[in-house]
Formats: sequence, structure tokens, C-alpha cells
Amino acid sequence: MHEYTLGAVESKFADIIWHNEPLSSSELAKRSEQELGWKKTTSFTVLKRLCNKGLFQNVKGTVTSLISRDEFYSKQSERFVADNFEGSLPAFIAAFTKNKSLSPEEVSELRRLVDSYKE
Repeated sequence: MHEYTLGAVESKFADIIWHNEPLSSSELAKRSEQELGWKKTTSFTVLKRLCNKGLFQNVKGTVTSLISRDEFYSKQSERFVADNFEGSLPAFIAAFTKNKSLSPEEVSELRRLVDSYKE
């Protein structure tokens, strides 16, 4: 199983790919220099690391994702709830809302989501 974790800077780099894919590795290096101040070698090193994690691929100089941004953050959310709340979504929501009130719109959206998942 792949390790689906990203540090803050890796996350910004991954966003460049997700928002611009498919893109050439040279275009990725140019964008990384512009947006992150990275040298070409740094971009290629981080790209290789993220390819090894199973997030992206670089085939013949074209970089694409193997997992979408939404899928990545969904897996991150699942892991966070599992690791910190024993897998209990209600426990997570209770902790999240302990010091923050939900707006009526947020409550309606949560109800809609729950209703859409009823069997």
C-alpha cells in the first residue's frame, strides 16, 4: 500500500500538477521555479518521491496523476478520523463543533449528505 502523505511544500507542488496536468516535466520545473522558487533538480527530486508514493507518474516526460486531488484528501480525512477518533465520524464532528457553531446551511448540507448515504 502506498504512503499517501504530503508535507506543506509537497502539497503545493502536488497542487501545481493537479491543476495543470497533463504537463511536461520541464513545464513542471518552470512552474515550480516561478511558484516555489525551486531549482530544476529540486522539482525532479520531489516529483520522483511523489511518484514513488503512488500519487503521480512521469511517462516519457509527461507528468500525470495516479490519484485525483479529491481522492487524496478523502484518504487523508479517513486516516485522520481513524487515527484520532477511532474511526468515529460522529466523534470527529462532535470535537470539530465543540468550539464552533455550524451555520444553518452547514447543518442542512450535513443532513443532505447523511440522507444520501442511508441504505
